[in-house]
Amino acid sequence: MRTLGITLTAAVLGIAAVGAQAPSPQKPTSAPRTTAATVGKPTNAIPRTADGHPDLQGNWTNATITPLERMRPNTPLVITEEEARLDESKTAAALEAREAPSDPNRGAPPVGGEVRKSPNAEPTYLELLWRAGGGTVGGYNSFWVDPGDRVLRVDGQPRSSIIIDPPNGRMPGYTDAARARLAKAAEIRKTQGSEFDQPELRPLGERCITSFGNNAGPPMLPNYFYNNSYTIVQSKDTVMILTEMVHDARIVRMNGTHPPAGMRKWFGDSIGRWEGDTLVIETTNFHPMHGFRNSSENLKITERISRRDARTLNYRFTVEDPTTFTAPFTGELVFNAMAPGEMVYEYACHEANYGLEGVMSGARAQEREAAKKKSQQ
Repeated sequence: MRTLGITLTAAVLGIAAVGAQAPSPQKPTSAPRTTAATVGKPTNAIPRTADGHPDLQGNWTNATITPLERMRPNTPLVITEEEARLDESKTAAALEAREAPSDPNRGAPPVGGEVRKSPNAEPTYLELLWRAGGGTVGGYNSFWVDPGDRVLRVDGQPRSSIIIDPPNGRMPGYTDAARARLAKAAEIRKTQGSEFDQPELRPLGERCITSFGNNAGPPMLPNYFYNNSYTIVQSKDTVMILTEMVHDARIVRMNGTHPPAGMRKWFGDSIGRWEGDTLVIETTNFHPMHGFRNSSENLKITERISRRDARTLNYRFTVEDPTTFTAPFTGELVFNAMAPGEMVYEYACHEANYGLEGVMSGARAQEREAAKKKSQQ
């Protein structure tokens, strides 16, 4: 994989995304985009390992255009096929517009960039993310992205959100203690100077330490840009989940116990067990700089992975942190088997990647320019 000296930042609806790495090469145009739509019908003929448990191994993708939280109030969890296809057609139109050749004789864009003119008054979810990522000026073009183009379908039901509980499809609010903690952290950040003053103040994804958008998780969520691919390797005592984005590997120890609370890992400590044909993973001991949505040291995430059929995994997660969120919340996704021969590529990004050097040197150049203007006044 090639490494780009370009940094993409995306933050909308609670999602932050920064990358200094070229995503996987775009799939041939003759092949469909990877999706998170359920395929096939439930069957007991699922592959199993030698010890009789469902075989979860293989390459998978959770790409989808369905957001984590419901975008519109009073929208039911399960929508109609007609509504799902309408969302998919709008997304296809947005993707086609991004892929259209540019007019070589076009004039300069307006200050601040321009928004795609569309007969649809409301932008698609992906368009909202694109505007946040590159702004209306633009970020990666569509050659480099593979966000998925299908609405999430779980057991054949089109969904309006990944979150299924609370029933409104929205994350619960923060507790008073969490709001106080976040306010205190914001005051501390002010004493550290600009977020561009030193590499340690940049996001972990930009520093190539962890994946952005919570790809690696837990919970394992799509990032709506690219590289929503996973490789699962399974043995009797261990399950390894490799995430394409920032080459994160999470090790699930079967039937183990968590270490003392002081021992904290980037992706937490994951302990697995089988409940019938469902792999249950409990993760605690998250690194204080990682976690999920400003969580605390009390964060616990429980994941349930079951093989629905030969090409589909059902994935459910529950987030609990009584010192951060006013209630637990649960989400549900589908992981689809990647096409035969389709690979999970190396994500050639490492800490101190030259894209980060470009961010720092760009900030220093702005400071020099500002100082020069001030001296001329």
